[in-house]
Amino acid sequence: MQQYGFFVDTAKCTGCKTCQLACKDYKQLGTDVNFRRVYEYAGGNWKNDDPDNLNTGQWQPDIFAYYLSIACNHCSKPACTAVCPTGAMHKRSDGFVIVDESICIGCRNCESACPYGAPQYDEHKGHMTKCDGCFERVKIGAMPICVESCPLRALDFGLIEDLRAKYGTKADIAPLPSSKYTLPNLVIKLNPKAKPTGFRSGYLANPSEV
Repeated sequence: MQQYGFFVDTAKCTGCKTCQLACKDYKQLGTDVNFRRVYEYAGGNWKNDDPDNLNTGQWQPDIFAYYLSIACNHCSKPACTAVCPTGAMHKRSDGFVIVDESICIGCRNCESACPYGAPQYDEHKGHMTKCDGCFERVKIGAMPICVESCPLRALDFGLIEDLRAKYGTKADIAPLPSSKYTLPNLVIKLNPKAKPTGFRSGYLANPSEV
């Protein structure tokens, strides 16, 4: 079975959300559904360079912030398909995880199971929707619309083995969950300020957007 995946360069991503808007326009999504979301992860504080003598030491900022563009990772062990009672959420032979909207009952089990928040309930349609990797574009040799639209080329797409050969195998970064649970087909280039998965001192600076 083929397996496609995404690459995201968090050292290049500026959080412009062009990828998110291009996806919304191409897929004709409402304001409450975002197949691709851009996380802004931030944190830090001031620290003294002489912790033993705070009166004489100098205070320096120790802050960080970076952006992370994430859609469905078309996991090798997708949690969403395991809990779908109708088989609507399924993995294709090309590795894309998609939802058959004609048989989805909108139970939202997949929404609860996915640690990346990829399946999203569409109130207007009355069932689940999600990123399908633009498989119809891929079939004719085009890139997913989010990748094509990125002005800084922070996103890439292709067969996962090719992406890993080109960019490495890193798939863990805060605030994402550990990749060991669903084996996401995702490769990440870390921002110099990036924090590891499980880091607890940072926070989402744009929670209402993701």
